[in-house]
Amino acid sequence: MFGYYNRILTIDLTTRTTTIEPVADAVIAECYGGKGLATHLLLERNEPGVDPLSPGNHLIFSTGSFCGGRLWGGSRYGVYTKSPLTGFYAESYSGGRVPEAIDSVGFDAILLTGRSSSPVVLAITPDGVEFHGAEALWGTDSITAEAEAVAKFAPNAEGYRKPGAVTIGPAGENMVKFALIANDKWRCAGRTGAGAVMGSKLVKAIVFQGDRKREYFDTAGVAQYAREFSAKNSQNPGVKAYKAMGTTMMVALMNTAGAFPAKYWSQGSCVHWEKISGEQYHKDHEIKPHACAKCFMACGRMAKISKGRHTGLHIEGPEYETIYSFGGLCMVDDMAEIAHLNDLCDRLGMDTISAGNLCGLAIEARARGKIDFSIEYGNVDQIAGLIEMISARDGIGDLLADGIIPASRAWGMENLAVHVKGLEPAGYDPRALKGMGLTFATSPRGACHLRTTFYKPELSGLIPPDQIENKAEMLIDYEDRLNIFDTLVLCRFYRDLYPWEELETVLARVTGQPSSKEDLRKVARNIVNMTRSFNLREGLHIEDDRLPKRLHKEALPSGKSLTAEEMEYMLQDYYRLRGWNEAGIPVE
Repeated sequence: MFGYYNRILTIDLTTRTTTIEPVADAVIAECYGGKGLATHLLLERNEPGVDPLSPGNHLIFSTGSFCGGRLWGGSRYGVYTKSPLTGFYAESYSGGRVPEAIDSVGFDAILLTGRSSSPVVLAITPDGVEFHGAEALWGTDSITAEAEAVAKFAPNAEGYRKPGAVTIGPAGENMVKFALIANDKWRCAGRTGAGAVMGSKLVKAIVFQGDRKREYFDTAGVAQYAREFSAKNSQNPGVKAYKAMGTTMMVALMNTAGAFPAKYWSQGSCVHWEKISGEQYHKDHEIKPHACAKCFMACGRMAKISKGRHTGLHIEGPEYETIYSFGGLCMVDDMAEIAHLNDLCDRLGMDTISAGNLCGLAIEARARGKIDFSIEYGNVDQIAGLIEMISARDGIGDLLADGIIPASRAWGMENLAVHVKGLEPAGYDPRALKGMGLTFATSPRGACHLRTTFYKPELSGLIPPDQIENKAEMLIDYEDRLNIFDTLVLCRFYRDLYPWEELETVLARVTGQPSSKEDLRKVARNIVNMTRSFNLREGLHIEDDRLPKRLHKEALPSGKSLTAEEMEYMLQDYYRLRGWNEAGIPVE
C-alpha cells in the first residue's frame, strides 16, 4: 500500500539472526501502521502470559506513514511491548530527529525477541542488522551512550541519511520497571518500562541509518498539502502558545483550575506554583523554543540554567508532567532544581512521572511513620539520592524499582497509593476533571493522559468538568481520533490541526485509499478492541478499570470530588458505547 514499506524486520537476539518479511496490504488496511500494526503483531507473536522481562516478550519499534516526508507532526516513533510495570499492554512514544533515522531503514515495524548473551549494540540498515559488542558502553548514562553508539557504529554507507540512535541508561540495564528508552539526548519513550525490556535483552543501543523513503500515492498532492497546512496553521493561537511557553504553560492553567496534584495527591494546587510556573522559568533562565523535525510548533524548551547551584546546566525541558511530579507531588519549589532532577532521571533512564510519584509516596510514607528513611517534602538532595538508589536497585530503591504496587503493599500504603493498573497518573486530578478519571480508568496502559488528552475539552469549555452525562461519548470521539494519530505516530499537539476532515484529505493523498471518517473510526475501533483483547488475555479484570478508592473517598480541599457512583456511570456508559458488556469485554 502507498505510504507504507510493507516490510517488517525481526531480530532474534538469542541466535543473532534476522528475518525480513512482507506485510500484506490486507493487514495494513485493517490496522494501518504504528500502534495498529504493532498491536496485531503482539497478539500474534507474544505467547499469552509471557513474563515481560523474559526473552519471549517482543519489543517493537515503529514509525508511521507521516514520518520522513513533507508532512507536519510525524517525526515520532512508537515502542510497543508487554509492560514489566503493569503486566499489561505497553505503548510509549518519542519525537525529535531520530525518528527520521528510524524511518530511513525502511520497515513498518522492527521486532526484537530473545536475549543476547552479552551487551550489544544493534546497527540497523535497510538490508538488516549488524551486532556490535557493547561492554564498553554498559553502565554509561543514556546521553553518553547515544553519542558514542552513533560515533562508533553508524554504517555511514554512501547515500545514507543522517544516523540516529535510541539508548537505555543504567535504570534500563538494572531493569527498573519504569525505565525509558531515550533519543536526541532528552527525548524519551518514557512510560510503562520499555527501557527495562530493552535492558532485559542486553541491548544498550540501536543505531538506525538508511536511504529509504515512503512512496506516496500523490507525491505532488502531499507536498501541496504540506505547504498549505503550514500557511494555514503556523500562526494558529495554540501553536504560538506552545512555541512561546511549551507545556510549562500548563502549571498556571492547572493550578487555576484546582486540578494540579500536589503533596502526594492531597491538594489540587500548591502555594508555590508561581515559582515553578512557565512564566517564572522563562524569566529566570535562558530558554529557547526547540522543535522536532518537520514541526513548526517548537514546544520543546532548550534551557540553560542561569542561576543557583546548577548554573550552566543544559537540558531540553522540563515538561509539565515533570514539573507536576517533582514540583507538585514532592513539593520542590525551584525550577532549577526540578530541571536538575529531570536531567538526573533522563541520564539514568527513568520515567519522571513514575519517579516523582514514587518519591512522593516515599515522602508520605516517611511522614506517616511507615518507613525509616530520611526524606521530606521539598528536600531535593534527598529526592535525588532516592532516584539514584532506584536506578541502582540499592536498598529501599530496589523495592521502588519494581513500581508502586509492590512498594505500597510492603509499606501498608495500598489505600493511599494513586495508580491505575500499576501506572501512576499524569498531572490532572480527576476529582476536578472528571473526564480524566474515565480516561485514566479505561486506558489500556494504565493511568494515561495521552489516550484522550481529555483535559483539553474540559478546560476549554467544550464540556463542563463536573458533567458526567454524555462525557463517555465525547471521550470516545477523542480516543478514536487519537488512536488514528498513533497508527500514523503523529504528535498529540497537532490534535487541533488534524480533525477528522483533515485526516480524510491527507490520507487519501498518502495512501490512495478512500478514508472517510467512518472508515477511520472503524480502524480505530479495531485497534481499541485489539488492545483490550491483549489485556484480557494477560489477565485484566473489570476491577483494573477503576480509580483508587482514595480519589473517591477524599475530596480536594476545594471541595471538588468524584464519587464512585459517578465513576461507575461513566464507565458503564463507555463500555456500552464501545460495544462491550458490563464486565468490559468486547461483544460486538
